[in-house]
Amino acid sequence: MKRLIECVPNFSEGRDPAKVDAIVAALSSVPGVYVLDREMDADHNRCVITLAGEPDAVAEAALLGTGKAMELIDLTKHTGAHPRVGATDVLPFIPIEGVTIEDCVALARRVGHEIWKRYRIPVFFYEAAATRPDRVNLENVRRGQFEGLGEEMKRNLDRQPDVGEPKVHPTAGVTVVGARKFLIAYNVNLNTPNVSIANKIAKAIRYSSGGLRYVKSMGVELKARNLAQVSINLTDFEQTPMHRVYAMVKREAERYGVMPVGSEIVGLIPKKAIEMAADFFLQLEDFSPAQVFENKLEDALGGALLERGKGGKLAGLARPFLDAVASPTATPGGGSVSAFAGALAAALGQMVAGLSRKKKSQAGYAEQLSAALDEMRRITDELTEAIDLDAASYDAVMAAFKLSQGDARETRQREEAIQKATQGAAEVPMKVATRAVELFERLGQLESIAAASMRSDLQVARLMAEAGARGALANVEINLESLTDAAYATSMRVKVSALRERLGNAARATRA
Repeated sequence: MKRLIECVPNFSEGRDPAKVDAIVAALSSVPGVYVLDREMDADHNRCVITLAGEPDAVAEAALLGTGKAMELIDLTKHTGAHPRVGATDVLPFIPIEGVTIEDCVALARRVGHEIWKRYRIPVFFYEAAATRPDRVNLENVRRGQFEGLGEEMKRNLDRQPDVGEPKVHPTAGVTVVGARKFLIAYNVNLNTPNVSIANKIAKAIRYSSGGLRYVKSMGVELKARNLAQVSINLTDFEQTPMHRVYAMVKREAERYGVMPVGSEIVGLIPKKAIEMAADFFLQLEDFSPAQVFENKLEDALGGALLERGKGGKLAGLARPFLDAVASPTATPGGGSVSAFAGALAAALGQMVAGLSRKKKSQAGYAEQLSAALDEMRRITDELTEAIDLDAASYDAVMAAFKLSQGDARETRQREEAIQKATQGAAEVPMKVATRAVELFERLGQLESIAAASMRSDLQVARLMAEAGARGALANVEINLESLTDAAYATSMRVKVSALRERLGNAARATRA
């Protein structure tokens, strides 16, 4: 399996192309590392570079880039609109393929210690790699910027670095290293130079001030363009889509008599985010990512177009999963089928919301249907992923049973591995059941705003969601029977009972 990560270092230089070229050269000098993108901003005086490749290679490239930035950037002479604490200001690692967020945390910790060892630059860890809750959010670490942090580190124990001495490097400051999910850096420019308006809008939309979940934002003055900007970090674009952020910025701007004059993406963006925005703003009927030429071509070239069976295209696409379930192997089994049933229910929910949104009769519910469509997409993705997770969790149990039990120590280790793997095999279907019950409830709410012609599809979706939930709960219970941790098993059984009662209540409410 390929192991790929992304790294998006932010360097405090956005005005001197020669310095950025030198940093990029250092980053790309490691074999197997690909520099995918570079963005420079003179107002921010900052550049953002996107790398991808094998984890170890990307880690070494990040270290070399940090060393080159230390040589070229002097923060005592640096000014810019964007907050910064280091020459290499932020160094996040992002899992892409064959790598978990936990792997990226371990990598971030290793790189952080190596930065101190090689360059004597103190390091703070943030996001998933944070060692303290108050350092999860980057803005907390960066409070006071280079100048203020340097003073605070001398006298405030809470501002001590995670790695290194409690004083900033004299010219390179500190570096903040972390691990996170894919982040979209998205800026909206306003037709006013009044940065106080941008700050008010930023406060209204960011989660820490009561705004949108997964949104961080601040106001920035773009002196060179005589504009104010709402600078946004979107930490989970699937749960809070980019188009919803833009719509809220536009609505808030209208309160102050201004409007967006454009928006920009810093670095790279997943294709899915653009597809979601296109679907929302263009109100495309029956839109599917399969209609995108590049997606179709990638599937064809990669051999992902499954062989069509005698029943036609749809039967051909379904056949591989059916054959895998029918095969005389333990996985995929009932847990994967339960997750698949839930994913089908959510996919049907997408269809109902998407088609209903296009009908004139439902125009008054367009915004609610759009929100439901986004939610159904997210649940479909989660439950689809759970199909493989459930199979993997059961495979882990089987692998534990095959461990050696030659002496007392090996027997004890084997039993501990079995218990740990069995807990994992119970937790995956518990998450599936929880999500499927939520889906069942949400589909019931959708009935009141969906088109009448979609009622039978909605009914099928709810039946599939209920089947997925009940099947997943059965899988939880069968795994609990093998656990020796009575307290854990009891707490899980309480959750099972609560979900069954919640499912029953939702079904009765719908009938009523």
